[in-house]
Amino acid sequence: MSTIGSFLSLAHAGWVLAREGVVSALPADALPPPAKFAHRLASLIARRQAADREQSERLSIALNKLGPSWIKLGQFLATRPDVVGKETACDLSLLHDSVEPFGLEEAKKRIEQSINRPLEEIYSDISEPIAAASVAQVHKATLKETGEVVAVKVIRPGARDHFKKDMQTFYAAARFVDKTVEEAKRLKPVSVVDMLDQSAKIEMDLRLEAAAFSEMGENTKDDEGFRVPEVNWEFTGRDCITMTWVDGIKLSNVEGLREAGHDLEALSVTLIQSFLKQTLRDGFFHADMHPGNLFVDDKGDVVAVDLGIAGRLSKDERRFLAEILYGFIKRDYLRVAQVHFDAGYVPAHHDVTSFAQAIRAIGEPIHGQSAETISMAKLLTLLFEVTEIFDMQTRPELLLLQKTMVVVEGVARTLDPSFNMWKSAEPVVGSWIAKNLGPVGILEDTKEGLQAGLRLVHQMPKLAKRTEELSEHMQSMITQGMKLDPETTEAIGKAEAKNNRWGHIALWVIAGLLTWNIFS
Repeated sequence: MSTIGSFLSLAHAGWVLAREGVVSALPADALPPPAKFAHRLASLIARRQAADREQSERLSIALNKLGPSWIKLGQFLATRPDVVGKETACDLSLLHDSVEPFGLEEAKKRIEQSINRPLEEIYSDISEPIAAASVAQVHKATLKETGEVVAVKVIRPGARDHFKKDMQTFYAAARFVDKTVEEAKRLKPVSVVDMLDQSAKIEMDLRLEAAAFSEMGENTKDDEGFRVPEVNWEFTGRDCITMTWVDGIKLSNVEGLREAGHDLEALSVTLIQSFLKQTLRDGFFHADMHPGNLFVDDKGDVVAVDLGIAGRLSKDERRFLAEILYGFIKRDYLRVAQVHFDAGYVPAHHDVTSFAQAIRAIGEPIHGQSAETISMAKLLTLLFEVTEIFDMQTRPELLLLQKTMVVVEGVARTLDPSFNMWKSAEPVVGSWIAKNLGPVGILEDTKEGLQAGLRLVHQMPKLAKRTEELSEHMQSMITQGMKLDPETTEAIGKAEAKNNRWGHIALWVIAGLLTWNIFS
């Protein structure tokens, strides 16, 4: 898309957001004068009925009008409360795709192209779409060879091209905000769009989602009460994924679960413990666990689908999470503070005891409440608020974890209003701490350290050779001067000529203006 095309697309988006009252609802205090003028103008052109709507409804209407890519942008920003603010992130988290499904014939064509086989050789039947979203839709089918019922997810036609086009608009908007709004620079809007771009590219290659299902299936194969669909790799490609069909009741249908005789309290415990196992034990978690993506099968197992968004935590990040949860449980606030410093999350120039005092302000109030009313997700939210005061840098992986924990804890409390998050989490958190922070953990860390040392020893000859070559090269530069290859010399010459040309033009413009001033 050309620069003019990006500008027009951005102008159209601004018009839609202004008409639906989204722009006028935003705070304008920190905006520069031109942006404040645009804000006032947006208030004048907003629809009258927009004023009667909640902010979340305004956003939903506007983003749905702008199209699937904008919905995806909204859903992505819901995971970044550090960028859009907590309230806006909460509103955006309510966004759901509401797009029309595409035709069955088009879906069949895309499946055949993706796996390079005639459809009649694969399925004995395939249904009309049963669920549709901005990126893909799902069909129910029967495998011809085995008679197994499967789910087939197919990428929407043109989804990649539309998103690529809209991404250029997002980049244009991010660069504009970065240059014009001083307060926005620390939020790195261009980097945020970079992350969205990468996330969407992964989500639009269904082989990567299949790999995520496969990895999570291996991680949780021995876990009671939780599973994910199994992928059929033979009939999976870039544009389609075939996996086992899930017969079950959605977790959003609480009354249906109760009527089917499922134990809602047990389901809430299973859900939280499964999520914490994924987070602490595996370092790989389902990051889109809203009720629409969670089913309960006839056996009472929770089955998670739609793994387009997943999160990863390194061992250090998992240790950080476990330590702070354990520290809050034991009211050891100095330990929680020290963990932040040890991880490098809080700069060393701050005082650890002052930081511990700030954390105590979060921890002490919760110990006066019953365990059923204490939210682990809210505790993490408050913790991240306090860390901002002490210059803690944004950690996207921890924010994604926090956002997912908010959703999962909310679902658990929907199933069981008196749900005790801490009691349910203790077996998983306690087990992980005993294994990883006790003697066994120390031995494991020692083993990893020795392995890293051995790898370094193996690399020593190569490092020594590279050091010698670098030394010789630097000595040659000192005695003979720096030499440039012909291509570099030519490129420098062209750049210099271009700069000189623009410099001459600038001088002529200045001279013309001076002449005009003299004779006018």
